[in-house]
Amino acid sequence: MNSSAADSTATVTTRIAAELGVKPWQVDAAIGLLDAGSTVPFIARYRKEVTGTLDDAQLRTLEERLRYLRELEDRRAAVVAAIDEQGKLTDALAAALAAATTKTEVEDLYLPFKTKRRTRAQIAREAGLEPLADALLADPGLDPRTTAEAYVSADGTEGDTAVATPDDALAGARAIVIERAGQDVELVTELRGRLWRGGVVRSAVAPGAGEEAAKFADYHDFAEPVHKLPSHRILALLRGERDGALSLNLAEADPADAEALAEARAGYEAAVARAVGANAPAGTPAADWQARTVRLAWKGRILSRLESDVRSRLFEAAEEQAIGVFAANLRDVLLAAPAGNRSVLGLDPGLRTGVKVAVVNGTGRVVETATIYPHAGGKSGAKWEASLAVLEELAAKHATTLVAVGNGTASRETDRLAGELLGRLAKNPAFTAATASGPVPAKVIVSEAGASVYSASALASAELPDLDVSLRGAASIARRLQDPLAELVKIEPKSIGVGQYQHDLTAAKLDRSLDAVVEDCVNAVGVDVNTASPALLSRVAGVGPTLGRNIVAYRDANGPFASRKDLKKVPRLGEKAFEQCAGFLRVTGGSPLDASAVHPEAYGLAERILSAAGVTRNDVGAAAASVATLDPARFVDERFGVPTVRDVMDELARPGRDPRGEFVTAALKEGVEAITDLAPGMILEGTVSNVAAFGAFVDVGVHQDGLVHVSAMSTRYVSDPREVVTSGAIVKVKVLEVDTKRKRISLTLRLDDPLPGEARHDGAAAEPGPPEPRRGAGTRGAGQGRGDRNREAGRSGGRGQSKPAPQRGESRRGADASQRQGGGDDTAMAEALRKAGLA
Repeated sequence: MNSSAADSTATVTTRIAAELGVKPWQVDAAIGLLDAGSTVPFIARYRKEVTGTLDDAQLRTLEERLRYLRELEDRRAAVVAAIDEQGKLTDALAAALAAATTKTEVEDLYLPFKTKRRTRAQIAREAGLEPLADALLADPGLDPRTTAEAYVSADGTEGDTAVATPDDALAGARAIVIERAGQDVELVTELRGRLWRGGVVRSAVAPGAGEEAAKFADYHDFAEPVHKLPSHRILALLRGERDGALSLNLAEADPADAEALAEARAGYEAAVARAVGANAPAGTPAADWQARTVRLAWKGRILSRLESDVRSRLFEAAEEQAIGVFAANLRDVLLAAPAGNRSVLGLDPGLRTGVKVAVVNGTGRVVETATIYPHAGGKSGAKWEASLAVLEELAAKHATTLVAVGNGTASRETDRLAGELLGRLAKNPAFTAATASGPVPAKVIVSEAGASVYSASALASAELPDLDVSLRGAASIARRLQDPLAELVKIEPKSIGVGQYQHDLTAAKLDRSLDAVVEDCVNAVGVDVNTASPALLSRVAGVGPTLGRNIVAYRDANGPFASRKDLKKVPRLGEKAFEQCAGFLRVTGGSPLDASAVHPEAYGLAERILSAAGVTRNDVGAAAASVATLDPARFVDERFGVPTVRDVMDELARPGRDPRGEFVTAALKEGVEAITDLAPGMILEGTVSNVAAFGAFVDVGVHQDGLVHVSAMSTRYVSDPREVVTSGAIVKVKVLEVDTKRKRISLTLRLDDPLPGEARHDGAAAEPGPPEPRRGAGTRGAGQGRGDRNREAGRSGGRGQSKPAPQRGESRRGADASQRQGGGDDTAMAEALRKAGLA
């Protein structure tokens, strides 16, 4: 490695270490493992001593930053080479490029040297007008027109460098000064920062906007400081502009405050004047020419460029947060508690096309299907009774204790059907006898998001070749209760519907983030190699799609794997792949260690611990109490440190532990099936379907998610809604307001909050909600207090003393994320935002 490459690597290491708050050697170690082909889950779990116990979140951030910084180094090298080739690379410029910490800074420095079409300034220089520009800046006493006459082409030559009149000469000189200002890196950097801190984004209805504009009514006359715009609002504004509904512009200050705008604009122009040396006192001959030049440099050149820069920065910030929200929600949904090996009756609701039914046994195999038409004749019709009879027969025959109802069209009607089914089954002697020793039968509303995508996929065709496409959806809905993770990995993460404006985000960046979440979740839980699908196996560290198919093919040809070492017999599964995947693949029925998260490389360590605990390898399950009394330091050697020893001891104490929570279900209120059934003051149980930066959406079973604003989540200040709830959590909420016309439901987690206008418990009037801010006032920032965040939801609740909302971990996690899939190109989050009036 040459010295410059070594310096570059050291810089990258130092920057990442500072950003993560870790030691440079930890970053170096992680980079070395990643470059050698190790996966993040493997490094986080089995190489803790090497990296100093960096966790998977730190490693993912490191991996993403490493990618960016290496791209930055590549671009920096290309720019240096391009400028050097022109013979214009000075020591000062080389030092400035070396010190640049972002791609934007590198491009700023490269701008004057880019190969580009001839500009007006370049043509003016070729016409010999640069001395005129310098003279008018240096001597304010010169009369611009008189001075310019000396630069008019005296011989009457033609061409684009000819100067026909003094006005042409002055225009050319002005173009030179404007270009200088635009290429002044220090000036542009200063003004970019100032605009970010004090600029205001203004939106209005776009000229000629059609019906599409109605979706963006909240932004028809809107202004907000740049640095306060939250991510969802940025994406909404950009989408409105892209759809032709809104026009956006960036102003130096609030356009509604003429005095403040004029003052801010004067400040920007003064900075430009200082940079180019335009310091003519008022009343001097060159003052007007200089002032107009400065004004055009700012408004016509620099501001337009910075507007593009600020837009990019806003989008990047919004994109990062939106991807983070999507990733966090996806993680919660994937790690929802599994119902386990219970027989499930899956119902994919429909009206005209009927309800598709699939019975899935404890191993996930579809054992029987049907199509019923309960809604054709209404609840009292003969078809309703006939449908109940079919379902009762199927449930009794297969001892089905769970009914999964998809949350699409007719889901609440079908949920009522399921409720009646459970009532009948409770009186069915054959069913009660068959399920007496098992869990109490229950019904669950399940998200259908992505079920249709799976049904029509090649994977579904391979798994369920004899099943009609319409019935595969019912099977997928049923399996989602048994093991959400195993079923949802069969669907592209973006189709699961827990994102915010996902189709507006950079596809490659979103895919990387979501794929990382899926990989981390799969490996955190572990996979039974003898039952897993190719889709699930492909997400195991070191496996991938090809090896996943090879494992299944070998299993089909040779029978179940008897031990982990048999994995080495799979074609193309070499030593490196085995090292990466073995600890995450479980083999049951043989050695207890093969069914644990202990990596084969640590079996010797595990046996030493078991021996010290007085048990054998085959008695791992009995080792918990005795292992807990051992000192990890006893087993440290040159290969395994305390972190790995502790992990092995934890696994021996709780072998095969599933990190996911306990399976519970939300109890939806009977008789509440539509938004018109809701009334302020109702206490309902529901499932958190999405968590955004400003609050959480909760499915209470009325086909319209309600919004719990972040200010209504707790009596304490909450900066991130995920401090209180996560997607899939089951919560109790109180209905504050219902707007049936706009389809808005305002909820609170503080169950003794007074309703709007209602008296407090102490008899005092409830605190009124804050007034709607003046449109264009620029007061609706994400950094405002609780009152301002209430405006985000379009309403506010009272804020009397109330019980604290359940904290993370206290809310019961449900198996159902209950998403609402948006229409067309929109996701559930985007749809929910629109429904809440935020897009």
